[in-house]
Amino acid sequence: MVLFSNKNKIQKKQATGKDSSSIPISPSLDNNIRIVKQLLNESDDLKEQDIQLPSKQAKLLYIETITDTSVIQEQILSPIQHHSDHASVDIFPSREMNKRTDLHEVASDLLHGRTALILENERFIYTFDTKSQYLRSIEEPNNEKVIRGAHYGFIENVNVNINLIRSRIANKNLVIKNFMIGDEVKTKVSIVFMKNIVNPKLVSEVETRLQSIHMDIVTSPGYIEEFIEDSPFSPFPQMLTTQRPDRVAYNLMEGRVAILSEGSPNALILPITFFGFFQSPDDYNSRWYVGSFYRLLRFISFVMAITLPAIYISIVAFHFEVLPTKMLKPIKESIELIPYPPLIEATIMELTIELIREAGVRLPSSIGPVIGIVGGLVIGQAAVEAHLVSNIMVIIVAITAIASFVVPSNEMVTTLRLLRFPLMIVAASFGFLGIILGLTVMLMHMCTLQSFGTPYLAPISVGRWTDFKDTWIRVPIWKMNRRPKDPQPQQLDRESDSRRWKKE
Repeated sequence: MVLFSNKNKIQKKQATGKDSSSIPISPSLDNNIRIVKQLLNESDDLKEQDIQLPSKQAKLLYIETITDTSVIQEQILSPIQHHSDHASVDIFPSREMNKRTDLHEVASDLLHGRTALILENERFIYTFDTKSQYLRSIEEPNNEKVIRGAHYGFIENVNVNINLIRSRIANKNLVIKNFMIGDEVKTKVSIVFMKNIVNPKLVSEVETRLQSIHMDIVTSPGYIEEFIEDSPFSPFPQMLTTQRPDRVAYNLMEGRVAILSEGSPNALILPITFFGFFQSPDDYNSRWYVGSFYRLLRFISFVMAITLPAIYISIVAFHFEVLPTKMLKPIKESIELIPYPPLIEATIMELTIELIREAGVRLPSSIGPVIGIVGGLVIGQAAVEAHLVSNIMVIIVAITAIASFVVPSNEMVTTLRLLRFPLMIVAASFGFLGIILGLTVMLMHMCTLQSFGTPYLAPISVGRWTDFKDTWIRVPIWKMNRRPKDPQPQQLDRESDSRRWKKE
């Protein structure tokens, strides 16, 4: 009767996808094995192995496709063989051994690569961490390369990623909190913060939003970002994505929170402002005036990447008078044979660039650069000779594409690629007035955005001029002796007078 009752519970759990109630351990070894197999739907890679003990019978249960048999031999079988006369729990190495009293927990452990030691006439089952690890080497992220600085990045294992962070911040106040998110498939998600610096309300808000996520499986931080960001319909990213441990460490020391997910090399940093997407580790590894120059260059490139095609359309369609007299004739000769208006011409070229860019990402690395050469030279030159686009338009699109690559954040690059098209439409409709209206609406929208309570355009929108030391430009590091107020840290003072030796 117990078996049938447990079987009904198993069927109810499989129908609802959730554990309706616990299934206690039975004294019968075979009964426990049978129930666990039913919980795992009699999967063929679920293996059992007999173990002969002096006083009782025992079995090992594991899923061979996700466990390391050498670890099973070393951590479980070898101690039993060497202590066969007095086998007990004390003979096993302390390798995350758990004592379970519920068969649902045993099944869950098996799905996470653990091995179960089931003993006859016992009301508990031991599980050991024997998960097989297939890790790629720690390398520098391809999309966040730096000239001066650390050349290593996160991988797809969250424990390794936390290890990289702890190696940068060896401090007792660095806190890690783990969550299991997902209704059908549990995914390990970790939040990282400095307890003595971060605002406790921020940590509490992050925990609340993470615990409110209910979906079958969470495969990447991109899923988490959509669930917990303040304005999911905004084109602007409200969390910074990075694969660099040094960038995460720097933001943690400013009072921000990082979110790591198992199976992804990306970390989410929050809260973040618009200016945070233009900061690069190289800004702080170079002299302050060099870092300031390149940061200003990134802001200029952002404006160029959004507005340059729209400005071209406005000039050609409405405002020829702004051009110098000597430029009127060559531009007129370039566009007079084009059979359609500037908006269509610019749209064709921009879509072509997007196709080339997307093809370069999807194709193998050995072929990707060839696509760029073919698209940039052959197709562009052929389109000009066929009078499908003007040579001025090819130059504009090329400069726009180059300017978009200067922005260090891939999320912000995607945003400016999308915002380019609405500005082109309003420029074709109203000229310079349309561009001004479009930028005004964009700025108003950015003023309404928040990232976990932090204004998106801070410190400009809140008038905190003391935080301007690390926005448009960066002042010398010894001048940035106070943390920015954006994440509302507990401690504002970052350093004392580090150049006191100069005064003395």
